[in-house]
Amino acid sequence: MKKVLTSRQKRHRRVRKKISGTALKPRLNVFRSLSNFYAQLIDDSTGKIILSMSTLSKDLKASNKYGGNKEAAKDLGKVFAEAASKANIKECVFDRGGYIFHGRVKEFAEAAREGGLKF
Repeated sequence: MKKVLTSRQKRHRRVRKKISGTALKPRLNVFRSLSNFYAQLIDDSTGKIILSMSTLSKDLKASNKYGGNKEAAKDLGKVFAEAASKANIKECVFDRGGYIFHGRVKEFAEAAREGGLKF
């Protein structure tokens, strides 16, 4: 049986053919569900996740009641950039996961850039 892919999954696979992360410049992958937002720094050369955060973490859940809006994504971007700088990561490759660069994805990216991440 052939697996049916959504338009987002097709875009994501197409983009993933072109970009990959290394130990020096990992891939910043984002995923958004209806109620939460997730971000990971991935080293594709070894297949390891360097850093992972979501709006489900306790400190972000206390400041935002709902994790699926732009404010929660912006807060996650700030906290994520701080954690990445503690892990000595200043540059990354942004993988928007097939999503349009708009709304929550854009708010997260801008907040991460303000926090010091370069991509």
